Amino acid sequence: MNSDLTPPLAVILGPTAVGKSRLALSLAQAAENMEIISADALQIYREMDIGTAKPSLAERALVPHHMIDIVSPAEHYSAGRYEREAGEAIRRVWQSGKIPLLVGGCGLYLRALLQGLCEGPEYDPILREKLRQEAQSAGREDYLHQKLKEIDPDSAQRLHYRDQPRLIRAIEVYMKTGIPLSVLQKRHPFPSSSRYRTKIIGLRRERCDLYARIEQRVDQMMEQGLVAEVKGLLEAGYSEHSTALQGLGYKQIVAALRGEYSLSEAARLIKRDSRHYAKRQFTWFGRMSNVHWIDLSTCSEEEALRETKKVLAELV
Repeated sequence: MNSDLTPPLAVILGPTAVGKSRLALSLAQAAENMEIISADALQIYREMDIGTAKPSLAERALVPHHMIDIVSPAEHYSAGRYEREAGEAIRRVWQSGKIPLLVGGCGLYLRALLQGLCEGPEYDPILREKLRQEAQSAGREDYLHQKLKEIDPDSAQRLHYRDQPRLIRAIEVYMKTGIPLSVLQKRHPFPSSSRYRTKIIGLRRERCDLYARIEQRVDQMMEQGLVAEVKGLLEAGYSEHSTALQGLGYKQIVAALRGEYSLSEAARLIKRDSRHYAKRQFTWFGRMSNVHWIDLSTCSEEEALRETKKVLAELV
């Protein structure tokens, strides 16, 4: 292993359903000295397996995985907490003589780990519930987005009008500090280089190919029992307004179970919102530097694995 005291970190990122987990598992098995660190915002929750496309227990038995099944769906989990706990996992893997392989599509979590986060006020559950109730009473899907536009137009431009958790966080920051989140982020002195010796692989596909994979994945989730999984979470007493159940795939099923629309409409909305999420992921990752992109629409899995090994050779 490199004697440098800065931990090495291999990264595989890309949009939802592009094939990150499959490539990561193949790579880690072939390398025999890697452990996987998840950078997925929903896989951290226990009891949420189908809707998160979580690696199976059999896959996790092949290669150790970290940052999966670590909190209850009742808990609020922040990017700051992820930064601390994933950072600790990376250190443990490195100190055990292995290479940590960070895999996921949550841009905020990836940024938190690679660059750090600006300092903001603590999570305020009472204020957040008040904002959620306001949005519900207004009866407009874009209520929170319009509210944010008035106090922080830069953040509003960056966030999608359906991204309720992040819209609420941006409003919360302003209401607690009087300073727009976008201003706090500009003040944050991001380091000029990563805190790790990092090599980043980005995966992409042609849009029609990716969208077909998204649709297929959602259909598989419905067949595998996503509705029963959501019902079980609600019956276990988890709030439909929790961060976990506001996640993509879960909130649409919750709304269908409330009678707002049919389950077939819920599946359609999950597909639509997953496509929108993939677009936002591409925008986020497009701002990152030093990413080696591999197009899985034009190369085989074997070719992608060979190219990934070549890029990561100096870490491994």
